[in-house]
Amino acid sequence: MLFNSLHFLSFFVVVTTLYFTIPHQHRWKLLLGSSCYFYMVFVPVYIVILGATIIIDYFAGIYIEGSRGDRRRWFLIVSILANVGVLSVFKYFNFINENISVVLNQIGYTNTIPNLSILLPVGLSFHTFQAMSYTIEVYKGNQKAERHFGIYALYVMFYPQLVAGPIERPQNILHQFYERHTFDTQRVLNGLVLMLWGLFKKVVIADRLAVCVNFVYDNPSDFTGIPLLLATVCFAFQIYCDFSGYSDMALGAAEVMGFRLMKNFDRPYFSKSIAEFWKRWHISLSTWFRDYVYIPLGGNRVANWRWQFNLLVTFLLSGLWHGANWTYIIWGGLNGLYLISENLTANLRHAILVKTGINKSSQWFKIVSLFYTFSLICISWVFFRAQTVNDAMYIITHFFSDLSSSASVVFSSNMGTDKYNLVVAGFALTALFGIEFLQRGRSVRQLLQMQPAFVRMLVYYVLLLGIVCFGVFDNDRQFIYFQF
Repeated sequence: MLFNSLHFLSFFVVVTTLYFTIPHQHRWKLLLGSSCYFYMVFVPVYIVILGATIIIDYFAGIYIEGSRGDRRRWFLIVSILANVGVLSVFKYFNFINENISVVLNQIGYTNTIPNLSILLPVGLSFHTFQAMSYTIEVYKGNQKAERHFGIYALYVMFYPQLVAGPIERPQNILHQFYERHTFDTQRVLNGLVLMLWGLFKKVVIADRLAVCVNFVYDNPSDFTGIPLLLATVCFAFQIYCDFSGYSDMALGAAEVMGFRLMKNFDRPYFSKSIAEFWKRWHISLSTWFRDYVYIPLGGNRVANWRWQFNLLVTFLLSGLWHGANWTYIIWGGLNGLYLISENLTANLRHAILVKTGINKSSQWFKIVSLFYTFSLICISWVFFRAQTVNDAMYIITHFFSDLSSSASVVFSSNMGTDKYNLVVAGFALTALFGIEFLQRGRSVRQLLQMQPAFVRMLVYYVLLLGIVCFGVFDNDRQFIYFQF
């Protein structure tokens, strides 16, 4: 079920109304049942797979807590293998099999193992990682094993963040399913405003930019220069508005009912370094890899070469998590190399600033750093969006080819869209980043609460009117991260 659909609107209204109507002790049943329905709208049979891993992890948590020594470790391994096994079959089997075929062909052999003709369950990587965080935290002693099977199943399946996160930790969300949430007008209004804001980013900006991005990236060899640059920048904004829009709607839907999910984005395109960007982008996944991969590898408490190695491995795995394609692996590796380069050149860059007398606190330095960081991120986004490595290399190597002649392609509206769509997206982006700029000290919702009621109502009305008048509501406009 898509957040940007009338189906979800009716689902949300019914579930939320029932949630505040029925007794507290039955609410978990409502949420679990509605979450199952939410998931089964995509491919009903896959609920069986999700249910099987939930059962395994539920009992694994109990056995881990009740065991000592090597038995605890083995129960954790069983849980991890079950989750990784499902991921491997549905997400990585064909990728691995195809690469084996390539290697065998090089030495004169044929791979007789056929690819699997199966669909990837929606959001598989998200709820798998959330389930793994539970058993790992129980193993580390940071979380008590959940004895209530229904509550544990709800922890994995809670519909607002089931298919695209944020990837929660058990310490943050499990206890909330036991809390009694009363109807609070201000909290409900805050949640609805956040949902509207997320929907605005999705249907007014992301889906409008998608037309241009898809047109160019589906046939990149038809373009050179400015169209490739413009489509790449548009994709940077598209994926941000698409994914952060989903996260806002997830957080808002949960907040309406009284649940607090972790913040997943923090104005990432205002970052002035790659390290800062990855503290602001997809925070739930970045911290997951930090806590369960990077730190166990040794983090930065090792020799310098090993530190760089840990960074690179973590980002390569992050790339692989996103998709079974070399483009994603290169995307992850490239961001890892960005961070390694920042670490290795830190002293040199500091010396240059001291020598030249450049003030790091100056606005010009901040602007240049922001632009430089954004440019590097855009280059990495090329690999994330391109269908093949060859396409990505073509795009990057033709960014500055035929700039003068390629400009006419943009102005002649020969990029799959017209000037109207680009102008609307441009104004919407200006509003988006203007609002994000205002959020340096406090959130816009906090600022709005300080204003008179008529000002708040006017802002809400304009936001809703913008969605209705300028939103793109095609049936196939699913969220980008649903495929992961």
